[in-house]
Amino acid sequence: MVAPTLPEKCGRGMWRAGAKWAVGATLLGAGGGAAAIASSDDPSTSLKICTIVPLRLFRDAVTAAVIAFDYKYSFWGVEEGSAEWLKVRHEVHNRCAHRIQELCFRNGGIYIKLGQHIGQLEYVVPQEYVQTMRASMLKRCPISSYDQVRSVFMKELGHPPENVFAEFDPVPLASASLAQVHAAKTHDGRKVAVKVQHIHLTDTAVADIVTVDFLVNFLHRCFPAFDYRWLVDEVRESAPKELDFLFEARNSEKCLDNFRRLSPHIADSIYAPKIYWNLSTPRLLTMEFMDAAEITDVTGIQRMGIQPADVSKLVSEAFAEMIFKHGFVHCDPHAANMMARPLPSSKWNIFRRKKPQLILLDHGLYKELDFLTRTSYAALWKGLVFADVNAIKENSVKLGAGEDLYALFAGILTMRPWKRVIDPSVDHLVLEGSEGDRSELQMYASQYLPQISELLRRLPRVILLMLKTNDCLRAVNHALGQGSSLETFLIIGRISSEAVLESKKMLNKRSFLWGLSIWFEKILLEARLFGMKVALRLLQFRKYLPKGMPA
Repeated sequence: MVAPTLPEKCGRGMWRAGAKWAVGATLLGAGGGAAAIASSDDPSTSLKICTIVPLRLFRDAVTAAVIAFDYKYSFWGVEEGSAEWLKVRHEVHNRCAHRIQELCFRNGGIYIKLGQHIGQLEYVVPQEYVQTMRASMLKRCPISSYDQVRSVFMKELGHPPENVFAEFDPVPLASASLAQVHAAKTHDGRKVAVKVQHIHLTDTAVADIVTVDFLVNFLHRCFPAFDYRWLVDEVRESAPKELDFLFEARNSEKCLDNFRRLSPHIADSIYAPKIYWNLSTPRLLTMEFMDAAEITDVTGIQRMGIQPADVSKLVSEAFAEMIFKHGFVHCDPHAANMMARPLPSSKWNIFRRKKPQLILLDHGLYKELDFLTRTSYAALWKGLVFADVNAIKENSVKLGAGEDLYALFAGILTMRPWKRVIDPSVDHLVLEGSEGDRSELQMYASQYLPQISELLRRLPRVILLMLKTNDCLRAVNHALGQGSSLETFLIIGRISSEAVLESKKMLNKRSFLWGLSIWFEKILLEARLFGMKVALRLLQFRKYLPKGMPA
């Protein structure tokens, strides 16, 4: 979120500016709060909310000023690039990451969501921030009391949960940044999961976004080269949609419909919980209860008779279909939002294995890719998998990376340095997940952080969300034991190539010669993918050979 180096022009005036901003922001919040109370239909609730907003503004201002001060003066007299400088930079990153973490927890609501975004931007923001947020933001989410849950029910349905359902567990199964989930049973005996929004979250969301905007803009003024205002823009656009659970419900149904229409070969393997519309409102969502294992619960997955490797391949295939063919993408696929179970129609095979079914949860954050963006992104990934330098450059430029930053864009997408991206070897994109890999990537991320910030400024926001989605999927595959496997990249290469061919067909449907050239290109693609599969099997076979034995 902040720079590893400091512009010389950020002098002592920064601290005074931060203090003035703290006072001004607090007064602004108080004035806005008074206006809200006067115009509200529920003055008592608005009064409670508006007493919170100035306090949040003050916390934001103090945190921003302390961070700016820390970055400015911790490096005073330290030679840039020296061992001491690297040590100081790591310590400052850690301190400031924990300050932002504490701010997110104290303010709650949209701030938690922002912290989760940061935790999913590996190698795009400093690692200290990623690791701090990732270690805590999914585990320490706020929990509403049962009285607060009852209050939401009364406001939304006019009855308490114990009247709406035959059974309702007051202890939540899980809690997230915006809501928590309770187990319940309907009066006709069906077990359901009820997602209940944290109380007053809708009322405070707008104010939260404004205060976050103040924070990020202040830090940008202090460190102009490091611009993460796009992250606030994304939260501002996505938050209202994520706070409307009916919007989420419609997304889940549209997602499944896309698989049935556009990817029928795996449609049965993708599932989303059934929605009980008569028991759902914008702040309450009643869904079918899923008896399945969390996507990273390797032991639980194996206990059900399905293999983690098969689950990993299904995850890769499902999201490649969404990104390259549907253009309607679930952009929050972290471990808590996916589950796996045996495909209901699946039977044991001779190896005592069943086919998996992927269950997608939390459909609040989706992004649509228009035809040109989707096609260029598919062509870019095809170029990355097949190490096609011209295709990588051409499509990176189309997506906004520019002639100067296309190599960096390719590196961020694949988490590999440019020399590996263009290496013609079949496993050139595979990440082993070793400490050496991680150290190398962190070195590149630190070295090119100003360029990364500039790249993020140029790219369309929908592509920035694809970067986040890639990071989430990479983390899930790593937990399943696959890492960034060659099998994963073969799946991406096949589906992205199919999407490119389909787009070519759409652009010229009537020409016989054009159709013939596409058919020939498809034959060459199949041959190329077959060769890569053979190479994959040989690489896997070599792993089982005793050391020193020739392959």
